[in-house]
Amino acid sequence: MAQFFSVHPDNPQARLLKQAVQLLNQGHVLAVPTDSSYALVCHLDDKSAADQLRRVRGVDDKHHLTLLCRDLSELANYARVDNKQFRTIKQATPGPFTFILEATKEVPRRVSHPQRKTIGLRVPAHTVLQELLALHGAPLLAATLILPGDDGPLNDPEEIRERLEHQVGAVIDAGACSLEPTTVVDMSGDSPEVLRHGQGDPAILGL
Repeated sequence: MAQFFSVHPDNPQARLLKQAVQLLNQGHVLAVPTDSSYALVCHLDDKSAADQLRRVRGVDDKHHLTLLCRDLSELANYARVDNKQFRTIKQATPGPFTFILEATKEVPRRVSHPQRKTIGLRVPAHTVLQELLALHGAPLLAATLILPGDDGPLNDPEEIRERLEHQVGAVIDAGACSLEPTTVVDMSGDSPEVLRHGQGDPAILGL
């Protein structure tokens, strides 16, 4: 049975988020709000949790999962970023952008793209998620909460709880999120390439 944590979107109750962190550390997948849409998240170093996340999402190991980071200093531990890339990314973070970057050895091989050795990283601009990341003390592995057969992400926390009652450890309810996905920018090649236009404006990056 999934737990249900209703938190204030601007001033979330720390005691509830600490309970959510405990569930992450116990290997559960959680449904959480972000600045783009609700997402599924789990502990980066827990293989069985990552496998469960993929099962719920209905994707295989070729699907890019994303690392949610608190800030750019954390991002640099998991991706190879040169000075030019760093300056570009800094202009758009925190915010609704996902950057595809070359993964460092800190990223478990099983969660980076099997052929390209790349990983999606982003720094979300959502108070509740930032607080959760701070209490967790490390990045979270994430995927947009789109269930198999659905056209778009789920946005109603009560519906998420109803549909994923036995597949996630908890739902963090901070109200409805935007339904527009992040803008995805591939920065693993010679020049940045927008792979998906979403909520983030690529003009911020000069693209």
